[in-house]
Amino acid sequence: MKKLLLVLLVVALAAFLFVGCLPTTPAEGEGEGEGEGEVAVEIAGSVVVDGKTYVSAGSHDITVTFPNPVAGTVEVTITGCTGDYRGDVNVVMFPDTDRKVWTGSGEFGGDGVCCASYVEVTSGECINEVCIKFPVIVDSDTPYAKIKITSDDCVCEGCEVTFESTTEDEPCAPETECCGDDCSGLASWAIAIYDYDKDPFDECCEIPCEEPIGTCSGTACPILCVTDCLDNPGEYYVVVNLVDNVGNEEEYYAIIKLDTACDITVTEYYADTCGYNACLCTDWEAVKDTDEYIGNCESLDECAACQ
Repeated sequence: MKKLLLVLLVVALAAFLFVGCLPTTPAEGEGEGEGEGEVAVEIAGSVVVDGKTYVSAGSHDITVTFPNPVAGTVEVTITGCTGDYRGDVNVVMFPDTDRKVWTGSGEFGGDGVCCASYVEVTSGECINEVCIKFPVIVDSDTPYAKIKITSDDCVCEGCEVTFESTTEDEPCAPETECCGDDCSGLASWAIAIYDYDKDPFDECCEIPCEEPIGTCSGTACPILCVTDCLDNPGEYYVVVNLVDNVGNEEEYYAIIKLDTACDITVTEYYADTCGYNACLCTDWEAVKDTDEYIGNCESLDECAACQ
């Protein structure tokens, strides 16, 4: 059989299409159908950041489209990720009725946290040379932030609460920002505040069941959020959500208590249930810390910490 090595940079949250093979490769920016004899590959859920393709660890659908029917079989191999010493993953591909479109689902390993794999497509369709060869970076790490929580008097009455990401001095890199993602990059952050009599995880976990009384959100670091005036005194639930560009999530949980002088007490909690990459909720029982900070200054697998 003749070989074609293909890796594609695919769409953010859908599919970013790359084509190759026969007899030339389209220039960057050209889309599907910009020439004859092209073979196209899609990896669902990928995203391109600064010219590099990223995909989250785990299973992703792969689609290979040929310009003509393929008489034999089509094979896709995902190479082991650099830093991850598993063997290659062979993906079984299934054709449509005219044998032009072949689909399957392959597992991208992420033990290397932020490592790279190739996708190799083999069939009898292409000439015996590498048509396209692009790396796919597998991001299995979560975003992070270390957030300081403070309070102050409002002009009239009540207290306003400030959430602000911090910096940390390192010997070789002073004033390192404690906010971001070390692989595909931070996509968004959100902070939600709930009344203490409305536990957002009382009857559900991943998606809070209660409506927050205040929210802040953004798409880049640093994080800065100042609430409207909150009743004084009182206790409130706080949920901080961070998402990177391939969809890995991290959440931090705290209960804040305001006294009549707007002095604040912050109690951070571990998550109670852990998923593949990040913890999903808390039962507000396992206390993590009682200082004025929540979160971490570097990427950290919270699931390992709460089991």
